[in-house]
Amino acid sequence: MGGAMTDTIAAAKAGDETAFAALTGRHRRELHVHCYRMLGSFDEAEDVVQEALLNAWRGLDTFDGGNFRAWLYRIATNACLDAIRKKDRRVPSVRSFAEVPWIQPYPDRLLDEIAPPEAEPHALAVARETIELAFLAVLQMLPPRQRAVLILRDVLGWQAAETAELLDLSVPAANSALQRGRATLRERLPQQRGEWSVQAPSEEERALVRRLVEAHDNGDFGTLSSLVRDDVRVTMPPEPHCYIGLEHLARHGRIAEEMGEWRAVAVDANRMPAFASYLRRPGDTVFRAFKLDLVRVVGGKAAEFTTFDSHLFPAFGLGAVLEGK
Repeated sequence: MGGAMTDTIAAAKAGDETAFAALTGRHRRELHVHCYRMLGSFDEAEDVVQEALLNAWRGLDTFDGGNFRAWLYRIATNACLDAIRKKDRRVPSVRSFAEVPWIQPYPDRLLDEIAPPEAEPHALAVARETIELAFLAVLQMLPPRQRAVLILRDVLGWQAAETAELLDLSVPAANSALQRGRATLRERLPQQRGEWSVQAPSEEERALVRRLVEAHDNGDFGTLSSLVRDDVRVTMPPEPHCYIGLEHLARHGRIAEEMGEWRAVAVDANRMPAFASYLRRPGDTVFRAFKLDLVRVVGGKAAEFTTFDSHLFPAFGLGAVLEGK
């Protein structure tokens, strides 16, 4: 560690909360994303990170002067493992997101806050295939330690010995857990992994979402149906239902039309195109936050909509009402 880092740690150990905030602040977002991958929930990740940082503050005297970032990851990962055990929550299969009712979206604007880790030439891996909803859902199938090993090794790029030490495992046990986790991902994830290889939605996907938003706002189901696949899937976590096909989509469209007027705003979440919808009900004077749709695009058409409520709008920088409409 450099002299400045050593001095900051010494000050934090002496009870300087400002020094501690300086030590942990640059790692907070990446820790939040790590916990999000472990738990699948934005809100629960926030709670666990808060707990982990509190534990770090209380246990700062135990830090021996090694890699401070790795020390924080140990605390955060163990906090995640404790949270998973308490909830006793693991899914046996993932045929749709309806089977992972706690899954939530993650705003790209927050992913972009992550600073490059020390001594690493690239930012923390938030490539599309490691933050996309399908990847997160399959992670929820893995036993907790297997999940942690796979994330640390294949997402964050940690070495086997580092991972084993963090999780108090032998290197052979960590390697075995990694192989089992990889096998599950190969079996459960779609074959077309190349569709997720880009860092952000492509311009073609953004153009498709703009057309979807326009059709959505105009109640133009004819245009909307031309932009989606015939076998389009719609899920609404935490609701336990998966709707497949244009007939179901049309029914949802009719219900939406009866509810009032809609306005949508394009956003990005989980390195996927998305749009946030506001509703003005009959008799109301403003458009109020209502829902968020993540869109999976296959072959130039929308293949899947995953619909969430509006409570994470602030994390996307969105207001409770749509101004100027």
